[in-house]
Amino acid sequence: MAKIKFYAERCKGCGLCVLVCPHGNIRMSTELNETGHPYAVLVDPARCTHCALCGRMCPDMAIEIDDPKTSKKDKSGKPRE
Repeated sequence: MAKIKFYAERCKGCGLCVLVCPHGNIRMSTELNETGHPYAVLVDPARCTHCALCGRMCPDMAIEIDDPKTSKKDKSGKPRE
């Protein structure tokens, strides 16, 4: 299954990920990151279907979706041949 990671320090608080999540499972934090912006957080990881719409929409690359099925690296992190 894919893993999703939100990078608070990259987020500028645009909220596009919140708008595109089909399950309403992303919200903006009430806290601010180091640059003074609210940042996106995943509400309930169990409800995430890993559709990757949030990561594709993010202009700041603050959301990373790592899908082992499509990754170019093996389990040890080495590039696959």
